Amino acid sequence: MNFFAHLVLAKPTVQSRVGNLLGDFARGVDIQTLPEAVFEGLMNHRRVDQFTDQHPEVIQLKRYFSTQRRRFSGIALDVLFDHFMLKHWQQFSHVPLDQVIEALYEDLIMGQSLMPARMQQVTQRLVDTDWFRAYQQLDGVAYALDRIAGRIRFRHEFNGIGEELTLHYPQLEAGFSVFFIDLCDRFPSPLIDSGKRER
Repeated sequence: MNFFAHLVLAKPTVQSRVGNLLGDFARGVDIQTLPEAVFEGLMNHRRVDQFTDQHPEVIQLKRYFSTQRRRFSGIALDVLFDHFMLKHWQQFSHVPLDQVIEALYEDLIMGQSLMPARMQQVTQRLVDTDWFRAYQQLDGVAYALDRIAGRIRFRHEFNGIGEELTLHYPQLEAGFSVFFIDLCDRFPSPLIDSGKRER
């Protein structure tokens, strides 16, 4: 769900960015038939996810969520991390945020032919409704999470998780700052200025 993060951590090419998002849409895809750059992007997506899931700070942040919603904390943090990246973009990149967003949108449209059908639909909607600018506001994050909750087919208590993001926002933001430095050190991006990643 952290589409912005995966795109930022990709190489600045259409194929790499498609591959770095493909991890959320790869079910049923014969990855052996992918172009090399798309395959490498997919592998990078999986490495980023593994690093994130195992990071001590992320594990700690999941404990802020109530028991009934904790099983969905990873999804909530994914979207929230995009929010924090967008919110603090000027602190760690010299590239203007609007320029970055428009370049990512352009590459997603150019890469449609490389995507499975479901990914085409989602990325087209992402661009058309300008998800990344919506994610700059916490209300936009809460709305996105409620839409995700609405697609879950089993009984759950995921709805309204935005209330918990608001309740623990300072702690979640502080934890993200620690995690993000480690993430960028492990997965350097040409969009991230290493000189601005100060603890």
